[in-house]
Amino acid sequence: MPPKKEEPVKKLPLGRPGNTLKMGIVGIPNVGKSSTFNLLSKLSVPAENYPFCTLDPNKAKVYIKDPRFDKLVSIFKPKSAVEATIEVVDIAGLVKGASEGAGLGNAFLSNIQAVDGIYHVTRAFDDEEIVHTDGEVDPVRDLEVISEELIKKDQQWLFKRLETVEKDIARFNSKQAKEEKETLDKVKAMLEKGQWVKDGTWSAKDIEILNEHLFLTAKPVIYLANLSEKDFKVNFLIDYIMQ
Repeated sequence: MPPKKEEPVKKLPLGRPGNTLKMGIVGIPNVGKSSTFNLLSKLSVPAENYPFCTLDPNKAKVYIKDPRFDKLVSIFKPKSAVEATIEVVDIAGLVKGASEGAGLGNAFLSNIQAVDGIYHVTRAFDDEEIVHTDGEVDPVRDLEVISEELIKKDQQWLFKRLETVEKDIARFNSKQAKEEKETLDKVKAMLEKGQWVKDGTWSAKDIEILNEHLFLTAKPVIYLANLSEKDFKVNFLIDYIMQ
């Protein structure tokens, strides 16, 4: 008899994908989050020159243009043609100490928890008329502030969950609790090193367990550097010369 064909192992995605993608725009105050939101959504929400201009998150549905979609519509001529969309959420600025309640702290972090992925906006332009919460522009430092606060918030949740899991192991010798603890111990080690959950190497069982939690650092991130047109051209020219 010929050898039996092995079925390919289906790799589980990290996160909870659905039919509608929800992306949150995050960053420290006054980096251009609301301006980015307006650009994506073609709306005009306030984008003022003071911290926490955005309090409650602004939301918009954005249609995704795709020439392949247009081509298929022209061939098959369906009765209705609905383009793919993403929901974009403009979230209030985060400051150092947010995981302990500073600024809009917990409200900001709960809004991040509700999205599928993150647009992380960082400011890389100088403008004396636009205030910076730390007094000077330093995009790397600003990126680190957000990363550290998300890691700290994940650690707070992790420690609480580990307490519960360890009690279940002690009381009931639960196999399920033991498997969960093994995965959460890996998460603990990563967070202590300043690493994000999304960057770990996970088995299918790990991912199944992780998807039951809402770790902020498990979310995919797209980094957006906010530059003036002048700064962009100067940096592009420098990169070209260095090559």
